Amino acid sequence: MKYLIVGLGNIGPDYAHTRHNIGFDIADELVKNLDGSFENIRLAYYSEVSFKGRKLHVIKPTTFMNLSGKAVNYWMKELKIAPENVLVIVDDLALPLGKLRLKLQGSSAGHNGLKSIEEVCGGQNYARLRFGIGNDYPKGRQVDFVLGLFDKNEQLELPALIDKSVELIKSYVTIGPAHTMTAFNK
Repeated sequence: MKYLIVGLGNIGPDYAHTRHNIGFDIADELVKNLDGSFENIRLAYYSEVSFKGRKLHVIKPTTFMNLSGKAVNYWMKELKIAPENVLVIVDDLALPLGKLRLKLQGSSAGHNGLKSIEEVCGGQNYARLRFGIGNDYPKGRQVDFVLGLFDKNEQLELPALIDKSVELIKSYVTIGPAHTMTAFNK
């Protein structure tokens, strides 16, 4: 069984470890946890790792967030992975910090990375791990908040939250989405 795990984010040092790049950070930790490494090839940083007999193809698109669909579509076709075996890791303003929500399909909820994937890949029939980043920002400052760094208190919580996200991904690929949602969507 093989899966395409997609961490969403923007490339470059200006975006490193921002709220919008939590998908990259979780993908990094997953690959590190499974003794892998990334290489920069065709539209993404790419890694292939194994976990309990499952092959995980992990990508961090280099197309920037708003064009993520281009990279996801390429790798789905290249690896012959059906949408049902794709898991996209994405930041979510509608959830409090660190709240994890696994969904098997659904709308983009205004997220430009998910919108791009829907448009290019033809639908919403892929799983997403939504990582809550909260919404504690003044009116009109959403972009600054999303593209900003986590504050000092949040940074203290992040390692455990990222580890929990990695455990969710491992659960998803081994025991399946239904049991994983029961265990993690609290």
